[in-house]
Amino acid sequence: MNQAGKALAEFVAEGTEILEALGKDLLVLDQQRGTDPDPDLINGIFRAAHSLKGLSALFGQERISKLAHQAEDLLDRLRLGKLSLDDKVLDSLIEALDVLQALLAEASREVSSDALSGRVTELGTRLANLGVTAAAVDEDPLERLELDAQVRAVFTEYEEHRLRENVRRGVALYRVRAAFDLSDFDTGLADLNSRLKPLGEVVSTLPSSEPGGASGIAFDLIFGAKVAEQELAAKLQGTPAQLFALKVRGAQAPAAPAFTAQPVAQVFRQSAPAEAPAAPKKPRKKRAPKGSGAETSAAGGTERTQKVTELRAVEEASPEELTQEVLETMRMVESSPPRFELAGPPVRTLTDEPASPRGPRLENESARSLTQTVRVDISRLDALMNTVGELLLIKANLQRMVESARQQEGAVMLSSKLFGQELSRETRQLERKLDALQQGLLEARMVPVGQVFDRLARLVRRIARDAGKEIDFVIGGGDVELDKLIVEELSDPLMHIIRNAIDHGAESPESRMAAGKPRRARVSLRAEQKGNHVVIEVSDDGAGIDELGVRDMALRKGLITEAQAREMSRRELLNLIFLPGFSTARSVSELSGRGVGLDVVKNNIGNLSGIIDVWSERGQGTAFHLTLPVTLAIIRALVVGVSGRTYAVPLNSVLEILSVKPSEIRTVERREVLDVRGTTLPLMRLARQFGHPERQNDRHFVVVAGLAQERLGIAVDELQGQQDIVVKSLGGRLQGVRGISGAADLANRRTVLVLDVGALLEEGMSLERRRA
Repeated sequence: MNQAGKALAEFVAEGTEILEALGKDLLVLDQQRGTDPDPDLINGIFRAAHSLKGLSALFGQERISKLAHQAEDLLDRLRLGKLSLDDKVLDSLIEALDVLQALLAEASREVSSDALSGRVTELGTRLANLGVTAAAVDEDPLERLELDAQVRAVFTEYEEHRLRENVRRGVALYRVRAAFDLSDFDTGLADLNSRLKPLGEVVSTLPSSEPGGASGIAFDLIFGAKVAEQELAAKLQGTPAQLFALKVRGAQAPAAPAFTAQPVAQVFRQSAPAEAPAAPKKPRKKRAPKGSGAETSAAGGTERTQKVTELRAVEEASPEELTQEVLETMRMVESSPPRFELAGPPVRTLTDEPASPRGPRLENESARSLTQTVRVDISRLDALMNTVGELLLIKANLQRMVESARQQEGAVMLSSKLFGQELSRETRQLERKLDALQQGLLEARMVPVGQVFDRLARLVRRIARDAGKEIDFVIGGGDVELDKLIVEELSDPLMHIIRNAIDHGAESPESRMAAGKPRRARVSLRAEQKGNHVVIEVSDDGAGIDELGVRDMALRKGLITEAQAREMSRRELLNLIFLPGFSTARSVSELSGRGVGLDVVKNNIGNLSGIIDVWSERGQGTAFHLTLPVTLAIIRALVVGVSGRTYAVPLNSVLEILSVKPSEIRTVERREVLDVRGTTLPLMRLARQFGHPERQNDRHFVVVAGLAQERLGIAVDELQGQQDIVVKSLGGRLQGVRGISGAADLANRRTVLVLDVGALLEEGMSLERRRA
């Protein structure tokens, strides 16, 4: 790669990282829709747009730089309170992220389309003219704050805005003075900030006008507290901080400690099933909402509901002790229906408001990352370097032994026994260190599946809006790790399944309510590690799949015969949806009708040596289960022989090995099976599967392979041992051979084919249909 190519790759990698962080923050902002946005979150999004603007300008990407600059201007107005965060603003920011990703994709391919350039211009104009200016107030709230004019004069515009907002809401404000020694003031100040931030908002940090001692420096922190003064003072114990309350003229006692600014919803990161969404509860008249973020502002005579969190009764507070502002808030909440559900799932896609105008859907939209780079923790690299150093020591010992043997060439080696022992010891040490090196390299390739889950969560919002559905999207197990290449290959199949769940599975809000279901449909995406495999589940609580309708459609399309249909179980009928050309949709939609069916999804999963299964119950929902290996790079394999040919079976799919006599093999409904501890096990003769001449053996070795809940016995002639192999893909004509996932070199330099256990399981399960 030349210098220009390296520079472009670095730009794409860093730009992708910025956009992924931007997407996560916008997702959180979308969850806080209708509440007062977290200022730190807005600042984080603003900084990401600013960084992308500078980076793209540095690399000459003018279209990206221009759009990022326009988004930055919008975010700057938003964070300074000059603009209100409404649905149109949020929708446009998310659309800008989509367009920026499309621009980055074109930059990576070094192309530039006129259609996308036109969309950049149109969106930029819309961003510049977007939003409703925040309502003006008759009096500046800062005029009521007793703060030295000299201090106010050094505030930035943003700090003044945040201070004004805190005064307007009646938040308790304090001046926190702390003096530190010059040698470590940065550490002390950072520790003080880390203590204060969970308790409220640090509006400004200024050098104090009061001296900090002969060899010290003092700072004044203007702080808006969300907790009572006693709790704040307790948290500052052990620090050099002094607390001084800032008085606000003409204000009631600060009511802010009764509120906590917690987000309405959070993205679940656990694998355990989440509880169903809870209905919003109405607060009681004689109880103050503890931890509630519902507030009333009198700006321009309008009222606005702020952040709402869990409502709890406060036994120690009586209505007489509450401030007038809290009582007004309670009356406002009681007199109007709640805007938010209080205990909902993590990602919500609201479609109540009319959608803002959007540009055309981006072609070849995908959740794939644009770069193949992997972030590796430096400790992992240090461990690899240590292992390499130990391997060099073993290499030196082996060279010494070889040199010693060469010098004694032709002479009788009196110490041949000792030489053999030493060689054996070095070999074992070499094996251990190579295993450690292999494990370290595999760990370096591992990334959390949450990287894909987060990108999908952002897409769900737009997909649901386009489909006219109301969706609660639940994510779990995002910290489960898979090989980087597998994670990237998963992006498109998962997006297709989720599209189907929203477009075909989830009913409209009206239909759900008529059926006695919650108005909002629930789509879940979870990952869980089980041994050497990872199981990913995509489920919904929609209408489910009508297996009889599936059977009738398959008959009409000629995919199965009447005889086959009569003998199929319910599960086999459901699996017909994976056949090429199958669809039960009455009309082709823009979302799902793209000519790419579930057969392509199944093939993509099969190419990863995985298997996909479906469960569905009419009226209750559908669940797709994807079972995948943790890695495809280096695997442990069982080497077997069939008709004089050698194959490798991935050991992570082998459950056990049996030795059976030909008389123990029975035929049930025209297929061979074995009775294994009272359970019927389907049998596949590998020689017959690949068209090899079969040998007459007194006993057969049966490799019992399994993925998910599927089991299959694979009959082979001989077992040749186990070995670590590096699987290499088959190119050209051999790539589509059913049952073969790749090739590998054995220790004796022989090249063997690696069995695709997932494909063989699918083949074994479909034998009955083909023989019917």
